[in-house]
Amino acid sequence: MKYWVDLHIHTCLSPCAEEDMTPNNIVNMALIKGLDIIAITDHNSARNLEAVIEAGKRQGLLVIPGMELCTAEEIHLVCLFPELKEAMSFEKLVYDNLYPIENREDIFGSQIIMDQEDNVIGKESRLLSGASRLDAETALKEVRNLNGIVFPAHIDRQSYSMLNTLGAIPSEYCFKYLELSKHCVFDTFISENPSLNTYQYIRTSDAHFLGDILEPEVSLDLKQGTIESLLDVFRFM
Repeated sequence: MKYWVDLHIHTCLSPCAEEDMTPNNIVNMALIKGLDIIAITDHNSARNLEAVIEAGKRQGLLVIPGMELCTAEEIHLVCLFPELKEAMSFEKLVYDNLYPIENREDIFGSQIIMDQEDNVIGKESRLLSGASRLDAETALKEVRNLNGIVFPAHIDRQSYSMLNTLGAIPSEYCFKYLELSKHCVFDTFISENPSLNTYQYIRTSDAHFLGDILEPEVSLDLKQGTIESLLDVFRFM
């Protein structure tokens, strides 16, 4: 069955996201736009996952727990997990490997933690937008050990892209899917990178603003409308 998805969305916890990216605003906008499944992928943190998941349950929207990790190489990886507990376990590892830099709201923006009713329950004091000490190889291993999946984010971009940073997508990383940004022209990208034509691709919004959340334009055929069925699509079986 076909499900409309957007698998890379930030909440107001990410310092570069708008403050109106609240749990209920995200869920309601996704439903207005006709989506069936979304993933929440804040920078280096999972602190708003529970709130969005619960808001989604109330409205009938499936929310996948995730994170956009910034590795030691300054590569962004989209990490998706089968359940909240695995995402929180990975967050502990990430927090143990964050540099002790305090966030400055006047420079980087606020990092707001919310409950499922969109009440502010705290702010993250550690800067979330910088690189962690986790290298890509270690991160991949840790996510997969938690039964999660990983794909490199926005490889068509110049910044925080595995392709741009490493000059290639290492085959030993065993990716099935690569992510392209919302406005990437696929045919042009492949013509410029013919060695990557064996991969499958997922397009996401990487939304930091409510209006950027995808319309029904990216779909996946799933056996069931469950997180596990979706994650299986990204795994080598």
